[in-house]
Amino acid sequence: MIGPLTTLIAYLLGSIPFGYLIVRWQRGIDVRSVGSGSIGATNVMRNLGILGFASTFILDVGKGLIAVVLASKMTSGDSTWIAAAALAAVLGHCFPVWLGFHGGKGVATGVGVFIALAPVQVILVLVIFAVVVAIWRYISLGSMVATAAFPILVYLMKHPPIQVVLGAAGAAVVIIASHHANIVRLFKGTENKLGRKKA
Repeated sequence: MIGPLTTLIAYLLGSIPFGYLIVRWQRGIDVRSVGSGSIGATNVMRNLGILGFASTFILDVGKGLIAVVLASKMTSGDSTWIAAAALAAVLGHCFPVWLGFHGGKGVATGVGVFIALAPVQVILVLVIFAVVVAIWRYISLGSMVATAAFPILVYLMKHPPIQVVLGAAGAAVVIIASHHANIVRLFKGTENKLGRKKA
C-alpha cells in the first residue's frame, strides 16, 4: 500500500497551485483570468514581475523534487513507484484537483522531478534550452525540446531501470502536450518571440 500512497501524495503535492495562491494573495485576482490563463511562473510574472516568477518557479520546482524524493524514501528506492511519483507530480500541476483540473504547463514541476531523477542530465537539458532559445527566441520551443531530450539523455547516459526512463518519458509527454496551443502558434508563425512585444 505504500507505493500507491506515494503516488497519491505526489499528485497532491504537484497539484498545490502556488502561482494561483501567490497572485490571489498579492493582488486578489485569479491568475487564470489573465494572460495565458496558466498558473505557472511565466503567467505569474505578467502580474507580479520577476519576484513573482522566481517565487512560483522555486516552489513549483520544489514540489516536484520533494514528491520524487519522498517516494524514493518511502518505498526504499523502488523504481516503479519513483517513476509513478514523477509522472503523478507533473499531472498534479497540469491538472490540479483544487482548480477543476485546469493548471499550468508543468515545466517547473518537471524540472524538480528531473533533478530528483538525474541531476547531471538536467544540467545538459538546461544548456539545450538556452541554446534553442538563443537561436530561435521561442521559450516554448526551448522548453519542449529540452523536455523531450531529458528521457533520451537519461537512457543514454545513466542507464537507469526502465521504469525510471518510462516515468521521465511520461512526464515529458504530459509537459509537451500541455503546450498544444504553443505548438499551433509555432506552426502558424504567431508564437511570441523572446524580446518582442505582442502586437
